[in-house]
Amino acid sequence: MRRRDFVKGILAASAAAKTMAAQQAAPAVSVAQHTLPPATPIAPGPVPWMRGLLDVKPLEMGTLVPDAVAQTEAHFFNEEQTKTLRRLCALLMPPMKGRPGALDAGAPEFLDFLIGVSPRDRKQMWLSGLDRLNVEAINRFGGPFAATTDVQADALIRLWLRAWITDHPPTEPFARFINLAHSDIRTATINSQAWSEAVRSEGRGAAGVDLYWYPVDPDMHRDAKASAKA
Repeated sequence: MRRRDFVKGILAASAAAKTMAAQQAAPAVSVAQHTLPPATPIAPGPVPWMRGLLDVKPLEMGTLVPDAVAQTEAHFFNEEQTKTLRRLCALLMPPMKGRPGALDAGAPEFLDFLIGVSPRDRKQMWLSGLDRLNVEAINRFGGPFAATTDVQADALIRLWLRAWITDHPPTEPFARFINLAHSDIRTATINSQAWSEAVRSEGRGAAGVDLYWYPVDPDMHRDAKASAKA
């Protein structure tokens, strides 16, 4: 009995000691938790729009060739065709009564741009027409059309001029070119800035003044506004 009571006493003492130790340790842990600094927030994982960013590698630096970015001078007609066009413009639309001619109005340069962005059939008409005009000048007068005199050029062109109703030009290919070229050159000339300024200098308030293909100006009444402010 004494031995059994002795063992029971040892076990009871051991359990009491563990309970006291746990009670003493608990406040320390609680205090420690309240005194620690707040935990640093952890960044979330990559969201959908961030996926793949870590795999992107910077592009290699290189040298850009200017002409690969933008065209400095773009021409639709070649050199010989341009010379033929300029001679044709001078012949069909010369300066008249103080008004500028096609060359003064920059019509050849504008037509080079206009035909270059026109439908395929119109491009082909102009290309073949200018080439044929130049070949005929060489065959008949021994030189290019650009070097012909007014009499020689007139002999090459007048034969093909026709009277035709709007939207119904001649059907024969070369006659069609000559007549439509005449119309295009005239239209480009009278719709130019140089022509508009000439009309305005005459004191005429004709409709369409200050409406021209170059330069593009969104304010048609800028001069009137400037005069009113002055």
